[in-house]
Amino acid sequence: MLIAIATGVPAQAHQQDGLRATPSAASSEAISFRLSRLDDDPVPARVLEGEFDDRFRPAVPATVLREQAPEPRWWRLTVDNAVAAAGDPHLVLSSPYLTVVETWRPGEPLPVRRALMGRGMDDLHAPRALVVPLPAGIAPGQSLYLRVDGRGASVPMRIAIEPLRAVHRADLLHVAWRAGVLVSLLVLAVLALGFWIGVREPTYAYLMAMLLAQAGYLVSMGGELRAWPAVAEVLGTDPRTVRLFALLAVIAANFFVGSYLELRSRQPRMQRVLDICSIAAAVLLTFTFATGARWIAVAGNALVLAVAGTVILATVNAIRQGFATARLLLLSWLPLVVLVALRVGELLGGWVNPPWMVHALPAAMAFSGLVVTIGLAGQLQQLRRDRDRASRMASYDALTGASSRPAIEEQLRNAVRDAHRLDRPLSVVFFDIDRFKHINDEHGHRAGDQCLRIIAARTRNRLRTYDQMGRYGGDELVVVLPDTELHEAFGVAENLRSAVNCRPLSMDGVMLQASLSIGVAQLQPGETAEQLLERADAALYASKAGGRDRVMGSTRVTDRHHALAPTEFPR
Repeated sequence: MLIAIATGVPAQAHQQDGLRATPSAASSEAISFRLSRLDDDPVPARVLEGEFDDRFRPAVPATVLREQAPEPRWWRLTVDNAVAAAGDPHLVLSSPYLTVVETWRPGEPLPVRRALMGRGMDDLHAPRALVVPLPAGIAPGQSLYLRVDGRGASVPMRIAIEPLRAVHRADLLHVAWRAGVLVSLLVLAVLALGFWIGVREPTYAYLMAMLLAQAGYLVSMGGELRAWPAVAEVLGTDPRTVRLFALLAVIAANFFVGSYLELRSRQPRMQRVLDICSIAAAVLLTFTFATGARWIAVAGNALVLAVAGTVILATVNAIRQGFATARLLLLSWLPLVVLVALRVGELLGGWVNPPWMVHALPAAMAFSGLVVTIGLAGQLQQLRRDRDRASRMASYDALTGASSRPAIEEQLRNAVRDAHRLDRPLSVVFFDIDRFKHINDEHGHRAGDQCLRIIAARTRNRLRTYDQMGRYGGDELVVVLPDTELHEAFGVAENLRSAVNCRPLSMDGVMLQASLSIGVAQLQPGETAEQLLERADAALYASKAGGRDRVMGSTRVTDRHHALAPTEFPR
């Protein structure tokens, strides 16, 4: 998302080349005029007396006022046919930016000063243009003399004479269009901020910075800063303000593109080019604080073109590499890059763009921000899906479908906390598969995996919906039984044991007999989850020591040296 440096794109209403038809009492003949320029800045009285009339040179094109000199210069507008006062005519100079114009109307000794901000600001009209009323009209052959201080901005201004109602219509169009663009940029920036806070992905922060810099560029360039007089007084009349926002936008755009397309890993050469461009922009930014020299604008515009070309090339390469979202970036950037290139060429004196450009470029900024935000929203959804998948993989054991060890440990801790808080019973069943190593050695690990999968399914089917089962490690599984006394847990454990040894396991035509050794323990007052699980584990080993394929329970006694007292389930 790029910007033409220093002179930028002020918003103004659509205007035709030449003059619009101005109603008069006699006819509806279109007004025509001749525009010429004086390469000097003499005393106003001498100019108004006609002393320099023969030194004015015709302007080309005849309807565009372009003042490139750093000092004020004189322009003359001579009408060829009458401009009737009945039409309420106004002189309109579009795209003024920092230009200050003093206009001498026929027969008046003092000028009318107009500027977007500062002395001469006209708050009766939108900041799309400088508007000078012509209440007395203009007779054929009479001239308006304009002393134009372009302040080195070199922004072409279209000049026309229009009736007041046409001026108001254009002002309303400008306000509606401009408000839509600026609101869009700010809303997208807020969305980017929300995404960044939510996922901490730096791409969203770069997008937010770029959108805010563009909005700042537009309001400082187009004159909206005059809504805040104190700010406008300091920043509105200084060309460095616009250049500051423009260079910040270029730097933010470089960081955004590099992050969005993952250039550092996918296209390191392109990333190095953008890094160099960012360093150059930072250097120009430093000079901008020190001076308002025009060479900064020229260098900045050249830098913008270099960045635009690099971004398009990097995006095309990313599409070739199969980077799906790069297509959205190309869709959003290509129109903007073309319009920026046209604008830069105009500012450098190459040509004068058609009037619709004044609306097209800000709209392209908003459009590109919208498309990129949509693309990032898609990436955010994919990121959430990936995180959900990763979370599920971390919470569940892929082989058995039971909870993973970290998940079952967390579930057990929560269950212990709730049991203590609510004074409710809680029991744990800890079991493993008898002679599981022999199954792996005799039939292979694939058969062992199938054995574990079948046993997990059989035991899970014997549990209640709110019981929790997890794979603790290897062939060991843990079952958490809320609201369950020890004698009830014995019954559940025996159910699990019989679910496995009731019939052989069938795996790839091989029938295997399997059984479980099970330990059971009930939570005691003040006991931790780790202590409860340790007692259940001790009961499990007691079950193995007692001959396997059985259930042993653990109860706490007062003797600390014999705190674990295994008890076999009565069969």
